[in-house]
Amino acid sequence: MASELAPGQPAADANAAALATVPAPATAVEEAVDLNVHPSGIVPTLQNIVATVNLDCKLDLKTIAFHARNVEYNPKRFAAAIMRIRAPKTTALIFSSGKMVCTGAKTEALAREAARKYAKVISKLGFPAQFKEFKIQNMVGSCDVKFPIRLEGLAWSHGHFAQYEPELFPGLIYRMVVPKIVLLIFVSGKIVLTGGKKREDIYQAFENIYPVLTEFRKVANPTEENPLAQLTAGTAGGAAAALPAPPNK
Repeated sequence: MASELAPGQPAADANAAALATVPAPATAVEEAVDLNVHPSGIVPTLQNIVATVNLDCKLDLKTIAFHARNVEYNPKRFAAAIMRIRAPKTTALIFSSGKMVCTGAKTEALAREAARKYAKVISKLGFPAQFKEFKIQNMVGSCDVKFPIRLEGLAWSHGHFAQYEPELFPGLIYRMVVPKIVLLIFVSGKIVLTGGKKREDIYQAFENIYPVLTEFRKVANPTEENPLAQLTAGTAGGAAAALPAPPNK
């Protein structure tokens, strides 16, 4: 399936490096999969959602760090206070301007719920915090196609869109334009997708790339898959080598 894709950018990409720490991708969803939406039969799992919100008031981060629980604030290291809650398990970066970044949620609803909880905590500390301009900025999904991939061949065939420099990063970086998603493709068949504003972007990007992945599926040597055959071949070869040389006529 052809898709519109973007020219490559430098492989030493901080975003890509950060994504390498994403948890191990989940496998295909066990429940029934709608093949009309997911023709591949695989549904990427959302691993992280980054959202922003405007509290619309100036904040004293020292006060927040002193009075609220689970808050870190070291202005010499980072300009924001870092607050964490357990349910939903998320982290918020709170800036003195009133802007807040919430990360770690697994669904859009949980991202909004977490952001509202942070806003409520700040409001209880005496700040006139509002809840404005909530927006999902990035989604990260992952999946496993369950077969190894020839990354060298893929990179050569899709050179305008793919970067593969294994000495710098073990995965192939594939930049898609429609939808605008960056995929990290690993030889094991694990895939990480990032850059989506909505989950449909993640799903569509995976369905676009899946036929490409199957095209570059790595076919194992039969003897590698069957150790017994390999052993038999080795034994036969050794026995043949042990036979005495025929006499010269």
